[in-house]
Amino acid sequence: MESSCLRLHRFPRRPLLPTPSTTAPNHLRPHSHPLTLKHHAFPATITPSGHLPSLRLRRPPLSPISPKSSDMDDGGIPTDSDLAPTPPSQRTFSAWDMASLWVGLVVGVPSYYLAGSLVDLGMAWWQGVATVVLANFIVLVPLVLTAVPGTKYGIPFPVLARSAFGVRGAHVPTLLRALVGCGWYGIETWIGGEAVFLLLPPSLKASSSAPSQVPWLGTSALEFSCFMAFWLAQMGIVWRGMDGIRELEKYSAPILIVLTSSLLCWAYVKAGGFGRMLSLSSSRLSSAEFWSIFFPSLTANISFWATLAVNIPDFTRYARSQKDQILGQAGLPLFMGIFTFVGLAVTSSTEAIFGRVISDPIHLLGRIGGFSTTLVAILGISLATITTNIAANVVAPANALVNLSPTMLTFRRGALLTALLGIAFQPWRLLSSSESFVYTWLLGYSALMGPIGGIILADYYLVKGTNLEVSALYSKNPRGPYYYCKGFNIAAMVALSAGILPIIPGFLHKVGILSHTSEAFVIAYNNAWFVSFFLSGILYWLLCQLGSRRDARHTETLIPTSE
Repeated sequence: MESSCLRLHRFPRRPLLPTPSTTAPNHLRPHSHPLTLKHHAFPATITPSGHLPSLRLRRPPLSPISPKSSDMDDGGIPTDSDLAPTPPSQRTFSAWDMASLWVGLVVGVPSYYLAGSLVDLGMAWWQGVATVVLANFIVLVPLVLTAVPGTKYGIPFPVLARSAFGVRGAHVPTLLRALVGCGWYGIETWIGGEAVFLLLPPSLKASSSAPSQVPWLGTSALEFSCFMAFWLAQMGIVWRGMDGIRELEKYSAPILIVLTSSLLCWAYVKAGGFGRMLSLSSSRLSSAEFWSIFFPSLTANISFWATLAVNIPDFTRYARSQKDQILGQAGLPLFMGIFTFVGLAVTSSTEAIFGRVISDPIHLLGRIGGFSTTLVAILGISLATITTNIAANVVAPANALVNLSPTMLTFRRGALLTALLGIAFQPWRLLSSSESFVYTWLLGYSALMGPIGGIILADYYLVKGTNLEVSALYSKNPRGPYYYCKGFNIAAMVALSAGILPIIPGFLHKVGILSHTSEAFVIAYNNAWFVSFFLSGILYWLLCQLGSRRDARHTETLIPTSE
């Protein structure tokens, strides 16, 4: 018996070609020679016997997002774009380079602030360190998993996001990530500006006009000028692109390690040993109070690196191998644990040394010694701030903006726009208090980063099976596998919304817009990253499974099989 059927590889919903017969109209009757029909650009041949043989439908060439034929390789992949796959010759990041990146990211004022805030909330020093280390072990898992496709295919985060969200829908997660990055860029730059302010002559800072605030600005003109000076200094490094960033991180890591160790040794000597330093930080919480603080604190610490856990392919696309990126990132919990301990120990020691707790490392460094000591210390703070800020808060927003308009924006232009938006965030207001920094800023944006990470991981590992068509990721062809519905994957958009919506009432309650809300929404907000990550990831996978089954049933009804 002879079997005759259509073998549809990607488009199962296309109507079948009519089978010719002797009773069919003249224009469908078999001819004495093969007749080639074209149906939606797919050629089919009807033989003189009137049978429709097995056909392989060939997808037409995929048109690129940036239609410059001279800038494409043989596979239709752009070669001149900042978002193009990294060629093997540029994949030079070793495990040490990746580890240096994380040292530069970890050693910074925000990490120091985060550690001290846990003690301010009533935790003992060891409880604070344990919370930070546990949070970083948890975030390390999605961090490494998301890094894998970046290393495997050499693609950045905006391109990877097209697989799950669609070639146009990818703008949604990348711009959300860019928005958070711009806010962080402003915060870090303001911290660096404070270091510049501390170096100014005391006579200038004490002048009658210097301390006065500009009402519409919310800060003094002198402090804002220092902020802008640091802003310009960073742009000089950013303008060199990824090569400049890598060199900065690589050579800064040893300097930052030495400076951090020196600060700890100074506190040890001045306070008279660790016993006196750490005894000043004992738990002030009952068991019930501890657990009520622990979970939102854990979520806040996860949120601290949830941004990098989303766009880590922007860096691992330059890694030499999966082994290099995994080994380089495996030290994150250790680095954060050590620096958290240093921050807590030094902060606690200030009460014994100065008679009061000084939680701000910039103000502390300003009181340690003479001008030369202060100069070295503040330069160290500036270096730590720049290494964290450029790597964590410039690369992702810049790439997101390039993805928005590849023909108009380059990495440099995207970085410049990111820096300008960082000013618009008015970071001096975001840092008005420790509580607003941890429980409003960190917890609030985790509701955006959690669902994006959950959807991307579910798509790559569960739906796509770790296999991507790289050329199709750069295509705007409506028949491409990542075009979905007008460039948007509805399943991803629904899952993203479902992960964010349950967090909104708790956020509005936290900032004072809602006076009362359900306890369930408060709990959801305190665990925003966990709730949004798993809710969006699982829902996306279920929607994809339902869609696959529906397509399979539709295909069975359209494709007859005769024997």
